Amino acid sequence: MYSCSDLKKGLKLMIDGEPHVITAFDFTKPGKGQALYKCKLRNMITGSLFDRTYRSGETFEPAKLEDREMQYLYQDENGYVFMDQKNYEQIHLSEETLGDDKYLLIDNMEVKILMFNGQGIGITLPNFVNLKVTQADPWVKGDTAAGNSKPAVVETGYGLQVPSFVEEGDLIQIDTRTGQYVTRVKE
Repeated sequence: MYSCSDLKKGLKLMIDGEPHVITAFDFTKPGKGQALYKCKLRNMITGSLFDRTYRSGETFEPAKLEDREMQYLYQDENGYVFMDQKNYEQIHLSEETLGDDKYLLIDNMEVKILMFNGQGIGITLPNFVNLKVTQADPWVKGDTAAGNSKPAVVETGYGLQVPSFVEEGDLIQIDTRTGQYVTRVKE
């Protein structure tokens, strides 16, 4: 069990039978009375945000979550299919569960699936992924309005800003945490 003194940003706990994560945290001690712990919480299943204030002395149940190493297989009409490499069990994750991470998935990629009661509720991609540029407009010398970058689209349909020297067919590395260009990769 967690107490109020354990509360911090990123802590996962059970509230009303569902896992929640603390996205913002503030501690205040008024001159009189008990300390107040103001938390902004996000439901890890529905994604809804709400504020709660707790008083010192309250306890919380840790969220019963499990990270499982899985491999991305393919996308079908039911969503995205992942396989546990230990027991070959397959699970489906919806497009809503993946969010923008779906644009950085490539076949056979190793990912971590966050599980709650046997259901996948989140995904953690590797920090970097290499993708081929499928569309990049040629950069016009002297085009200073755009700076030193230009828009590009990679093989998965994800769009991002890349340096002017990146061309169609180049393999680039993207940071999955920020979605930004890192470097060009030699094939």
